Amino acid sequence: MEKKGLLNIVILLLLLLNLPFGSLAKHVPQNDESHIRVVVIDPGHGGIDPGTTGGNIQEKDIVLKIALKLGDYIESSFPEIKVVYTRKTDVFIPLYRRADIANKAEADLFISIHANAVDHRGVQGTETFVLGQHRSDDNLEVAKKENAVILLEDDYTSTYEGFDPNSPESYIMFELVQDEYKEQSISLANEIQNEFRVRALRKDRSVKEAGFLVLRQTTMPSVLIETGFLSNVTERNYLSSETGQDHLASAIFRAFKAYKADVEKKSSFHLVTEDLPPQPMERENAQPEIANTYELSNIVSPSQSLFYSIQIMALKKKLDPTPANFNGLKNVFRVDDKRISRYFSGKYATLQEAEINLNLISTTFESAFIVAFQNNELISLKKLQEKQN
Repeated sequence: MEKKGLLNIVILLLLLLNLPFGSLAKHVPQNDESHIRVVVIDPGHGGIDPGTTGGNIQEKDIVLKIALKLGDYIESSFPEIKVVYTRKTDVFIPLYRRADIANKAEADLFISIHANAVDHRGVQGTETFVLGQHRSDDNLEVAKKENAVILLEDDYTSTYEGFDPNSPESYIMFELVQDEYKEQSISLANEIQNEFRVRALRKDRSVKEAGFLVLRQTTMPSVLIETGFLSNVTERNYLSSETGQDHLASAIFRAFKAYKADVEKKSSFHLVTEDLPPQPMERENAQPEIANTYELSNIVSPSQSLFYSIQIMALKKKLDPTPANFNGLKNVFRVDDKRISRYFSGKYATLQEAEINLNLISTTFESAFIVAFQNNELISLKKLQEKQN
């Protein structure tokens, strides 16, 4: 019996010694939301949509080459990151499908790559856009040009709810859009423009905001890059060259690498995936109890048809508008539509009172802004002022 018992112990020890080391290690979850795991790269246009042109060069061909090079850089340096392309060949992909690809992949980042062209042949340089309201006619024209691709889609009026890419009035809706990921998107855009300027020696046309449909429908930090102007002969030659494409792709990669490092060390960046309930982004030096200092200004009577409020965020999912979900902020209410839920704080009888409270709220919610409600319908201040005039 003793010999048999000793033999069993020896066999057990031998089995343990032959086990692979990893099988004894503690399991570490891979889905850490503070890390970038999926990147979607979107080469603009394709197929029947050539994009803009210059000479005999088409935008769709240039941006595809840059996109594929960028993907190769990311996969080579970060094999743990999954790179997804909206297209890898010369095919037409509708705008809504591009965003849908990114959303279904539960991407942590969306990078859309384009090239530009204008009538003035001397214009050159790079610019990176984030979702927002255009601040100039030039930004509006860029958005119109990129959004015009929907005219090639079947039944685009239904798909995009009557949006007309050529009508300035259609872009009013972007006044009411507050991108949940705007802070992260701007951070990446700044890194990209810096790399274009310093490393690729491109003229820096800065980070800008405009109403791009493809960015509006994504549920992650997103940027749209205009890599240069095909209407400029010098820049067109650069964009169509192997060297130029390498420089641009590597510049975007270096920006991505810097952004990735920043995201993974800053707890203030909260990257939300589709299977997790979104939460307000925490900010350094936040003052969660400021609601107590202004809640008495909420003085709208029930019969008042016009009042002002402060939009604090917009999310793809619905949150219970309780103080616990909004850093202690009280008087929060939610308005839902088909694609997004908007969250507002307070109902104020005058614009002046809304402005006073905005100064307080913006210490916690930096992107907060004032809107108006008339007969319980949300309207922008610009539209209200037009009605009043």
